[in-house]
Amino acid sequence: MIKSMTGYGRFEGTVEGRNVVFEIRSVNHRFLELQCRTPRGCGFIEETIKKVVSEYVTRGKVDVFVTIEADDSLEAEVSLNRSLAAGYVKALRQLRDEFDLSDDISVSSVAKYGDIFNVRKAPENEEVLCAITEKAGREALKEFIAMREREGEKLKADVLSRCDVIVSIVEEIEARSPGIVDEYREKLYTRLKEVLEETTIDPQRILTEAAIFADKTAVDEETVRLRSHIDQLRDMLSGNIAVGRKIDFIVQEMNREANTIGSKVSDADLAHKVVDIKAEIEKIREQIQNIE
Repeated sequence: MIKSMTGYGRFEGTVEGRNVVFEIRSVNHRFLELQCRTPRGCGFIEETIKKVVSEYVTRGKVDVFVTIEADDSLEAEVSLNRSLAAGYVKALRQLRDEFDLSDDISVSSVAKYGDIFNVRKAPENEEVLCAITEKAGREALKEFIAMREREGEKLKADVLSRCDVIVSIVEEIEARSPGIVDEYREKLYTRLKEVLEETTIDPQRILTEAAIFADKTAVDEETVRLRSHIDQLRDMLSGNIAVGRKIDFIVQEMNREANTIGSKVSDADLAHKVVDIKAEIEKIREQIQNIE
């Protein structure tokens, strides 16, 4: 199934008794670029995030935000920063003496300066946190992938409709092209007749000139290749693998054939039709920039 590179997913709930939030969002990008924001001291879970995300995503700029509730059961060791505490007490006494303030310096008043305490908690169990992250990530990715698939279906439908428009225009060009050669032959005959007046016109010369013109303006090879590219594009859009880069190449080839057709046609009406084809190809090119 075709997927868009734009997506969003979020899981918020309890995993292994811990409150967890796992949020993932993405936009289009040529390659897979993953950025993670994890809780302080839990940078090691980034490898788990990368492993899980890479199972589902091949292209896109992906941002992941994870928060995990701290384990309250872990013991904490609190120590006093004696020199810093002494500095606060000394400053408070100086403040009291210089401004003749009442002496209310107490343990509680000094303890308000939280930086006088050093807190060391027992380290988290890395395996447990990685397992929690993986479970939460897979839940968030369900919503994320579902959104990508919905957007991908919309992109696919739009691209296929534009392919149908291009094919219909190509059919008009193919139907019109033989008539242009006949019109050229008639115009050439009339022009020569006016110039040469009484002189007999060599029919073979007319046929030769018409043949040269037909060869220069023939676009059947280009229209066949353009149809072939469109068939390939349709097949790719019906597959179940990431084809964004391949489609980009096919669209470049479609544009190349359209340019060649445009350089060959001499009829104003056909020239307008080629412009219409190129406009549809450009719209397809814009859409596929967001296909994974």
